[in-house]
Amino acid sequence: MIAVLYFIMFRPQQKKAKEEAKMRAAIEVGDDVVTIGGLVGTVVSIKDDTLVLETGSDRSKIRICRWAIQQNTTPKEETAPAAKK
Repeated sequence: MIAVLYFIMFRPQQKKAKEEAKMRAAIEVGDDVVTIGGLVGTVVSIKDDTLVLETGSDRSKIRICRWAIQQNTTPKEETAPAAKK
């Protein structure tokens, strides 16, 4: 019973948390991001656990914690494996 509970509830939650942590660690300057609170902006600078976002046309800058990033909306190109000749 405990094993079933683990595979149904806890494992997917841990997998999602790892993917979110990986996404947050891969954020770079210039990426467009959405925060948990719904703010949309472009990353201007990165320090240890904080990011500076530039939002709006008036170029307002907001400093937020890295854990507050919900989504990275910058399209990333996946590197295709080199074709064998």
